[in-house]
Amino acid sequence: MMGKLFIVATPIGNLNDITYRAIETLKNVDIVLAEDTRHSKKLFAHFEISTPLKAFHEHNEREKTKSIISELNSGISIALISDAGTPLISDPGYFLVSHAKKEGIEVVPIPGPSAIITALSASGLASNSFSFFGFLPSKKIARIKYLQNKTALNETIIFYESPKRILATLTDMLEVFGSDRMVCLAKELTKSFETIRTDKIEHLIDYLTSDLAHQKGEFVILISPTDKIDLVDAENQLGKILPILCSEMGASKAAKLASKITGIDKKHCYNKAIDL
Repeated sequence: MMGKLFIVATPIGNLNDITYRAIETLKNVDIVLAEDTRHSKKLFAHFEISTPLKAFHEHNEREKTKSIISELNSGISIALISDAGTPLISDPGYFLVSHAKKEGIEVVPIPGPSAIITALSASGLASNSFSFFGFLPSKKIARIKYLQNKTALNETIIFYESPKRILATLTDMLEVFGSDRMVCLAKELTKSFETIRTDKIEHLIDYLTSDLAHQKGEFVILISPTDKIDLVDAENQLGKILPILCSEMGASKAAKLASKITGIDKKHCYNKAIDL
């Protein structure tokens, strides 16, 4: 009889967020695969879980998958956990789960905490449609290009970001999305210093720079949907009216009026105007 592979969500901060089912599962399986066994031992000690832990992370996932599949086929039941939250969401596990499904092994989700959903639920941004894109590129040029490809999405956009890049990322977002887009910064979710701020990007930059402590913690960034405008038609319209407006008034005033007419961000209109 085949074993089962359980995908178990663990707390993202507050240990009380773990489910009874998750604790029961972790106690009853034969092996638990953990992203960082040292980190997971603290969780296990708190809930008196004695199941053996094995390291399973991005550097050994492909190497370990074959032997794990063999163990599952031999009848051993295994749970997969990440350091925090739901496994496979910007964490290892996809390669293993996809191979387990191909082998006909039952994969059982044990739902629970997720930083993405936690942040979205308290952000005040549209939650009926959203996309998650993981971590942004670390290099500025690649990051700006990546963000530019997301400007027309009419849904909430969600990213993860590290504390060492959060200020640079928001600065790039201001350049790409302009000053009118609403953004939510969520960090230290479910912990003592939980912070969830939804504001214009420039105000969030002020918040981050006002105190270096504000840049600490792992961040979830949520960007509000774009207005429902056809960007291609709007750009064509902008190209026609902006030269006329600039011939009658200054670039700043022309950009402000063009923005109202086309629905395109005022900063983008201004940059176009000064290039004429």
